[in-house]
Amino acid sequence: MSDADILGQLESQLKPYRGAVETFDRIPTEGRSREEILALIADLLRREEPRWREGYASGAVYHGGEEHADFLNAAYGLQAHSNPLHPDLWPSATKFEAEVVAMTARMLSGDEVPRQRRGAKVHGAVSTGGTESILLAMLAYREWGRARGIAQPEVVASVTAHAAFRKAAHYFGLRLREVGVDGDWRADVAAMRAAATDDTVAFVASAPSFPHGAIDPVPEIAALAQERGAGCHVDACLGGFLLPWAERLGYPVPPFDFRLPGVTSISVDTHKYGYAAKGTSVVLYRTEELFHHQCYAATDWPGGLYASSTLLGSRPGGLIAAAWASLLATGEEGYLAAARDILAAAGRIKEGVRRIDGLKVLGDPLFVVAVASDELDVYQVMDRMAGRGWSLNGLHHPAAFHIAVTRRHAEPGVVERFLADLAAATREVRESPAAEGGMAPLYGLAAVAPGDLVQGLLEAYLDVLYEV
Repeated sequence: MSDADILGQLESQLKPYRGAVETFDRIPTEGRSREEILALIADLLRREEPRWREGYASGAVYHGGEEHADFLNAAYGLQAHSNPLHPDLWPSATKFEAEVVAMTARMLSGDEVPRQRRGAKVHGAVSTGGTESILLAMLAYREWGRARGIAQPEVVASVTAHAAFRKAAHYFGLRLREVGVDGDWRADVAAMRAAATDDTVAFVASAPSFPHGAIDPVPEIAALAQERGAGCHVDACLGGFLLPWAERLGYPVPPFDFRLPGVTSISVDTHKYGYAAKGTSVVLYRTEELFHHQCYAATDWPGGLYASSTLLGSRPGGLIAAAWASLLATGEEGYLAAARDILAAAGRIKEGVRRIDGLKVLGDPLFVVAVASDELDVYQVMDRMAGRGWSLNGLHHPAAFHIAVTRRHAEPGVVERFLADLAAATREVRESPAAEGGMAPLYGLAAVAPGDLVQGLLEAYLDVLYEV
């Protein structure tokens, strides 16, 4: 399949409504009625909702139920105009953010951190998502290193660490030293030790990793960081609001939070298993010194004094209020119940995948189940699943796909439907392994083609995204 054919496949998936709905490439001369606009939005929603509502999506939507969603919308609406950049006007926004940070920190053993000069035991802020939380943490470590005379700060992470760490290195001029993983898809601590230099400012641990759902050996990585006089950032964006409850339920969850003295920062997404509205995450620091390295202040700007704790200046106070409301409304018992259902569903998926001839589960994850094959083109299996409505995440090195299990998958019959479709898709690929179309050619190309070729395709993909 040619590059043009692959790009055509991408475009067909990204533009399902072309010609089917009204489009706008300029501001209308006269404003449309509110009722008409809301009807247009509702029409698009009706086309999109069934797949994720019926459990066909891997991760993506961490929905707490209709009543919970309506409740979050109401909380957002009440605070839609608030902005934490102006605490004199909206002290409520400051209250909500401080309490989201405090509640999240306590969930992650922040109460065990000794109090420093002033303020909270653990410091942090609410960001717009996991990527910003990771960017902020890496910025903090860069500045922390520079303050110690390190001209070219370095970060050590495994190849399975989230792509946001590569993004942070790209944006902030960090040198990222990536190492391999062990047989359980966890970061190789010996390799991390070998990769460290005098310029290393931080080691990264995932809890769990996005590709394979493996929890890195955080105690060993945190100890290594302490030994080297560096920081240890735990990326718990995906698992931070699930693993504490999994541990309470008796699942094998190794220590990964502030109980470990070497853990100096954690990122955790409220908008995933915290069931907040999309657009909030929390970044936490053991010390106020590290937190201050994340912040920015201008003291001699003609516009006055300016201080901001995140990459953004103005921020949506409504989303922070909705995150605060979600934590209060769900409560510990609610998170425990959700974790119980999700982990049970993931267990059934793992068992079912292992019974399908030709497929295997990578490692023994808790709730992100990566599926691979030694016999079949697993991307063709993923394509056949897409044809049945499933939206799964394709993975590389090795070829695989995963399903991040959510409350949608814990609904009656969803796991059984997934396994039945997966078995049928696997049989089809075994009988006809070279079907046309789908995403398999792109994933296959990315595994063998030069990086600049795939980069060009992805850039073209981004261009397609913004085409009206």
